[in-house]
Amino acid sequence: MRVPASWLVEPVALADSAGDQSADALAEALIRVGFEVEDVVPLEPVTGPLVIGRVLEVEELAEFKKPIRFCRVDVGSRGSDPAAPQGIVCGATNFAVGDLVVAALPGTTLPGGFEIAARTTYGRVSDGMICALDELGLGEDHSGILVLPAGTAEPGDDAVGLLGLDPAAPDAVLDIAVNPDRGYALSIRGMGRELACAYDASYGDPAAIDQGHPAATGDGWPVHVEPDSGCRRFVARRVTGLDPMAPTPWWMRRRILLAGIRPISLAVDVTNYVMLELGQPMHAYDAARVTGDLVVRRARTDEKLTTLDDVSRALDPDDVAVCDDSGPIGLAGVMGGASTEVTHATADVLLEAATWDPASVARTARRHKLPSEAARRFERAVDPAVARAATDLAAALLERYGGADVAAGVTDAGPFPAGTDPAVPRIRMALDLPDRVAGVAYPRGASVRRLVQVGCAVDVESDGVSVAPPTWRPDLTRPADLVEEVLRLEGYESIPSELPAAAPGTGLTPAQRRRRQVSHSLADAGYQEVLPSPFMAPAVLDAFGLDDDDPRRSAVRLANPLDADRSLVATTLLPGLLDAVVRNVSRGLRDLALFHIGQVARPDRGDGKVAGPAPVLAVDARPSDDLIAQLKDALPAQPLRVGAVLTGAWERPGWWGEGRPATWADAIDAARTVSAVYGAELTVTADRHAPWHPGRCAALHVGDVLVGHAGELHPKVLEALGLPPRTCAMELELDRLPVTEVLARPEVSSFPPVLLDVALVVPVEAPAADVQAALTAGGGELLEDVRLFDVYSGAQVGEGRRSLAFALRFRAPDRTLTIEEAAVARDAAVALAGERHGAVLRS
Repeated sequence: MRVPASWLVEPVALADSAGDQSADALAEALIRVGFEVEDVVPLEPVTGPLVIGRVLEVEELAEFKKPIRFCRVDVGSRGSDPAAPQGIVCGATNFAVGDLVVAALPGTTLPGGFEIAARTTYGRVSDGMICALDELGLGEDHSGILVLPAGTAEPGDDAVGLLGLDPAAPDAVLDIAVNPDRGYALSIRGMGRELACAYDASYGDPAAIDQGHPAATGDGWPVHVEPDSGCRRFVARRVTGLDPMAPTPWWMRRRILLAGIRPISLAVDVTNYVMLELGQPMHAYDAARVTGDLVVRRARTDEKLTTLDDVSRALDPDDVAVCDDSGPIGLAGVMGGASTEVTHATADVLLEAATWDPASVARTARRHKLPSEAARRFERAVDPAVARAATDLAAALLERYGGADVAAGVTDAGPFPAGTDPAVPRIRMALDLPDRVAGVAYPRGASVRRLVQVGCAVDVESDGVSVAPPTWRPDLTRPADLVEEVLRLEGYESIPSELPAAAPGTGLTPAQRRRRQVSHSLADAGYQEVLPSPFMAPAVLDAFGLDDDDPRRSAVRLANPLDADRSLVATTLLPGLLDAVVRNVSRGLRDLALFHIGQVARPDRGDGKVAGPAPVLAVDARPSDDLIAQLKDALPAQPLRVGAVLTGAWERPGWWGEGRPATWADAIDAARTVSAVYGAELTVTADRHAPWHPGRCAALHVGDVLVGHAGELHPKVLEALGLPPRTCAMELELDRLPVTEVLARPEVSSFPPVLLDVALVVPVEAPAADVQAALTAGGGELLEDVRLFDVYSGAQVGEGRRSLAFALRFRAPDRTLTIEEAAVARDAAVALAGERHGAVLRS
């Protein structure tokens, strides 16, 4: 909420002894009682001769492409020639002869350090400038110059003080963030009360000011409120004989301008002013265009309403509509209808101040995409007791500034016409409960004093206090809420902050240590950790080319997603990682190696069970063991996984060499880096698994357990998601990796090895990993290492066959191994490979 500091302090009796009362000090005071002040925007002062002028003559300069006017402006005796009007060139057209304007004469310095001097422009000498709102720092409107209401001042009067731009009395606008449960604070009435609490000053409620009207006699406009409409109170008051052309007084225009609302007309400006002052949104109807009684009800099927923004909207049966004999004329709590809009010809005004069901207003505003200042307040709850005071204030302002006559009758309809909901149960609280919660011994009577400050009626009893919350605080429903009020007003900074001592011998769990080790290992290997969204779009699964029965399609759907395009809880880490790649590539980063460790949600659970619906639990008792078991069965499996994506250059080119692009082999190597943390050995075999390339996809096993996949992504997937060519990825399920708490101690022999190479011709369908495993098993204890270093296919080895060349390293732990012993072990290894896979030595 944006509010001028000069307006904010009006209900608060701040004595000179209250200390610093600057805008920054006010912001600090509000922060001290729990509000977030997002910004303090000082109104930059104006120095020099800024004066009020009256336009005497306007000459249109038609020889230019855009409208240019040469104006004669009466500035009293303040001009360069006291006996003659000031000549000023202006490009705005929203003023006429006789209007009061603000003129910056030569020597004036406007906000931003803009100095005004006499200059020749468009063939005329301009002795100053006629100012617009943005040029004065009072808003962002530059559509025309500022025209003041007639009678605001006289030509030649000083405009600096009138506009609130005096350097001796600086003003500022506070931008305050109001929590959803504190709707009362979206007003000067509510925020002023908080400021009074912060300064421990007395407070005068603006809603309690008597507007001087005689007591209402009888009902006003007939209003019928249907029981299921969600309307808690509907107050209507009529004013007649309003001067439609009466201007809004400058002091009111200034306040609503600084609050971020554009002035329109006196009737509309008054309703906006009352909303800002008291927190009660209001609506003004052109009474001459209202036919028959007002009826507040739920909308009917096929009903439509053209709202004030000239959009025809199809109403929903959940919407609450204000209707007359012609049908809906307003969307309750959100926006009025165009058919009864107040115009510049309206002389008969019907004022409405109502209280609506917050949830209903919130649904309507979101359904029709109609956020408004009124809806913002109603969905946070509006004080039902302030409606009558709001209509009285609005009527008094229209009477005072628009010459209107206030009708004697006032309609106060609804289930609770007295202005309050059914009696709220009193809250009983132990007097020392705030002390025990905060761990602070507050002064005697502090709790009662603070609760009275926020508007509660407090009765002290033998066993504590009985508290009746005020009508504007529906959030106070239990002792904990009262404790929060006492603690925040006494100051959170007075509560000691002491961390409990950690019990000795505790720290990270083994699972947490391994997760951290995986992160460190991948980071050491050149990967960067990212934190992608845990949600995914259904379209991504289509782009992956998954079969209909693929378990990754069985995803938890969000009832109210943050992003409509990402409505599923991720069943794989790849969508989030690939989205991060697309974002980085779009910003010019071509060489990427990203990883993420996180959980996925798998409703298929992997144990033969599918997560079912969760039971609805009562809140008055602990759920039974059966209900807890149902809750656990309703939860999807949430395995911990690690994923990595590579694209671009793995080794960048430079003076040291040509570099190397990232390939599927690097993705597999990333998986090996992870498995090494667990002390597990991966077995790599060829596989076909979307979204990987069918010819460049590896299944990763530990023993007989499939733990993940790695390789190059399918070209169609890359094209569909806008990814760079040859992008590679890896995903491992960490929960499936066996944990070796004590790693085997390596045996290092000091004796020299014997190095032998073998080239085996095998069928093309024989996996190289299986052939390598056969050589390892056949080589016995003397075979220390097997490494594939060449693959060849061609006419020399025959059709349907290929040659695999392996480097074998033999070593004995206790002696120097002879060539003959190594040859025997080599032959045994080759023999086993031949037995298992039909391998023969290549001649």
